[in-house]
Amino acid sequence: MTRIDQLIDELPDSDEPRRFLKALEDRHPSSFASLSRNEPLLSDVVTITAFSPFLATTILQHPKYLPWLDRQRKDTSVKSKEAIMESLARFALTNSSLDLATVYARFRRRELLRIYLRDIRRLATVAEITEEISNLADAILESGLAEADRQAAIRFGMPLRQDEKGRDTGVSFCVVALGKLGSRELNYSSDIDLVFMYSDEGVTTGGTKGAVTVREYYSKVAEIVSKLVGERSGEGGAYRVDLRLRPHGRIGALALSVPDMVRYYRTEARPWELQVLLRSRASAGDAILYSRFNSDVEEIVFGAFDSTDEALASVRRSKSEIDRNAPEGAGYNVKLGKGGIREIEFIAQALQLAYGTDRWMRSPHTLISLSRLADRGHISTSELTSLVAAYEFLRRTEHVLQMESGIQTHTIPSDPVRLKLLGQRVMFGSIGDFETALEDHRRAVSRIYERIFSQAAARVDIVKSDTTSLEEGSTKEHSGTTDDPMVARFEAASPHFAAVARTRPDILEALAKPFDPDDAGYKERMLSVIDTDTFRDKLAALRRLWTAEITKIAAADAFGSISTRDAKRSQTLLAEASIDAAIKVVESELVPRPTDNGMPLSVLGLGKLGSRGLDYGSDLDLILVYDDESSAAPELYARAAELFVTVLSSMTRDGSMYRVDLRLRPYGSNGVSALPGRTMAEYFKRDAAIWEMLAYLKLRPAGGDMSLGDSVAKEVRSIIFDRASKLSHKELKSETHRIRTGLESRGRTRHSRDIDIKYGPGGMLDVYFATRCLQLCDSVENDPDDRSTLATIRRLAEFGSLDETAADIFADGYSLLAAVDHELRLIVGRRTSIPRGNATALGRVAERTRCENADELIDRINLARMNIRDAYLRVIDANGLSR
Repeated sequence: MTRIDQLIDELPDSDEPRRFLKALEDRHPSSFASLSRNEPLLSDVVTITAFSPFLATTILQHPKYLPWLDRQRKDTSVKSKEAIMESLARFALTNSSLDLATVYARFRRRELLRIYLRDIRRLATVAEITEEISNLADAILESGLAEADRQAAIRFGMPLRQDEKGRDTGVSFCVVALGKLGSRELNYSSDIDLVFMYSDEGVTTGGTKGAVTVREYYSKVAEIVSKLVGERSGEGGAYRVDLRLRPHGRIGALALSVPDMVRYYRTEARPWELQVLLRSRASAGDAILYSRFNSDVEEIVFGAFDSTDEALASVRRSKSEIDRNAPEGAGYNVKLGKGGIREIEFIAQALQLAYGTDRWMRSPHTLISLSRLADRGHISTSELTSLVAAYEFLRRTEHVLQMESGIQTHTIPSDPVRLKLLGQRVMFGSIGDFETALEDHRRAVSRIYERIFSQAAARVDIVKSDTTSLEEGSTKEHSGTTDDPMVARFEAASPHFAAVARTRPDILEALAKPFDPDDAGYKERMLSVIDTDTFRDKLAALRRLWTAEITKIAAADAFGSISTRDAKRSQTLLAEASIDAAIKVVESELVPRPTDNGMPLSVLGLGKLGSRGLDYGSDLDLILVYDDESSAAPELYARAAELFVTVLSSMTRDGSMYRVDLRLRPYGSNGVSALPGRTMAEYFKRDAAIWEMLAYLKLRPAGGDMSLGDSVAKEVRSIIFDRASKLSHKELKSETHRIRTGLESRGRTRHSRDIDIKYGPGGMLDVYFATRCLQLCDSVENDPDDRSTLATIRRLAEFGSLDETAADIFADGYSLLAAVDHELRLIVGRRTSIPRGNATALGRVAERTRCENADELIDRINLARMNIRDAYLRVIDANGLSR
């Protein structure tokens, strides 16, 4: 446990993980033993416990969640409502002895382990985290509604209405979400605000309790749903259900028909109740019924005010009422405090109401609303940047506060010890840095809030004013959270990396210096910082230097000082230097008195690293091999592999560096983590599948013993081409197409309008599989000086494997998609789908890829994908394969 002790010392709270491990060993010795043997999982688990004693308790209560977490922790995708419902069904089946309310409470806490781990490790944006938390609530509500409807039908029969011809027909029902769940921005410990509606009045067919009216039937359904989802038990409820926002509040019926709902909002609703509907949607039940309701009320909502001033003044009155009723506390409230989350939300909602005649403005999500307001000129670009940065900072802080104990809290602690712990959990080095960032964001939000609402108070008619004046006039003095124009430019171009820079004065200072794309000093700097005594200090130094280096690359990229090619090359060099530094750390830990032979270990790269085209957020696909003649025991190399992954990927208070993926090694997760070079060669001679042959074409040494790595890589590639030459082209193409088709399902996004530029039809994987398949068919090696996909396309054309038309289509299309992928990584983080709902980000990508606007960008992407898919099918001869 010495190594884990060192890792624990790097975490924000080292006491809690040790208490957890001691308790796990005492209560569940077999689970403790299994966890101790799985260092990657152990690293994740102690990280979770350092950030959330609440989740530490969950694991101690249910240690069987550990193997589940081990399987789930590698999945970085946002799970849809439907996927979570499938998981819930399996969970309920295996826990059939429990009452359903307990099942929901346990299931939610289990899922939070997976979601919060991604949150801690910054593997997802705030928007993605809150969307998944909302999807989790939707899934539980959908399940609860099905059970409630089943119970009510047994008691009262089926609800029916009579149509215009006097025939009995069914009645539909919907659970409407309001507030943060309505906008898909739910917190870890938010209440869920619900309204229940049904389509028409009528009566039921009768059951064990007789027949009742439809309103009585669905009021009972609403009561059961609320109880199943919100009932307090020994496990606690899944959610706190708040029904007070329904028509007539506490005294109103639990469920109303759509006509009654519409009538209420038209004639009786107060202005703040109309404002609430800005963030409403169908959470469970019949979504079409909600659409019918929404189409009837949205003109009421957006036509409620005679002027822009009146709309803004109404929202400000609502905010003032909230301020008067807000609980007083010793610390700053990130939700309700001045410059807090609520002010950002109300800025978006007020301007939506003011400009609601523009239907495009009607989005419930705060960040999407802000983006669209900026696109229409109602807030400036710099204001958008400031509001988004503040929102993300405050929401992450709120998440950390709530997940400490699993309770609903929004208050920054005043106690210095707790404040320091909070700052470290939000990735700040000191209390001072955290408090400075908090104050900067608060001031920026307050300035924008006052600008917008003070204009209403002064009776300025914003509707009739020239919207460009917002950009060129009054907003200039509200340029963001900093007076440094360089940082403001960086924040506008890449909010994620700019936020990192703001926490590090040394990085901000370095950004003012010219960036050298030919810098060959990464390895030297990486090796110099690990010349420290302890493992903990080595990891901290590596992370601080790596963060500075990657941020400098991103800044130069964002400012246009370097090309995309240079940015990727610099990132590849940084990764190689990081790998070499990690190897040195491993050797210093395992071979304290190295002999002349040392510990010959080579790190081979695949994927983007193998192609020398690493990009922001890329995984490191690695293979670890050692010399067949090494005198060291295999167990030492297995330990070295575990420690190597820990050095590069474990989360400490200084963050993490890379996600390391060893799953492409021979025999996958069943294989050893490090293997002799001869074993690797024998595997490819006998057992490797065609998909592995495709993946290993870019294999190259990336660190460690480069001579050994080069020898192994050359031999493996030679074996691959030799085996491929003995297979028919039809077999190679058929298997390639089968693999590609299987991966294409990952490109089927949740929304039909989404475009997945990697996995979707005509995406980058079409080019990847077509070119590598042709390399195998015609024994075309990589260009030794340029292993990129574009170089491979040119090389295939030169060898006659690819006709000129297909080569041009692949080269032009891939260049566009790769450029878009790169800009997305820089601007919003790693993702494969085009953010259609984030107009600002899409506009930035369009600008940086030399498109006139987002529409032109989408058109170019669609045309490129169509051409790529056509060329791919011709290269693979898909029609011939089906014969």
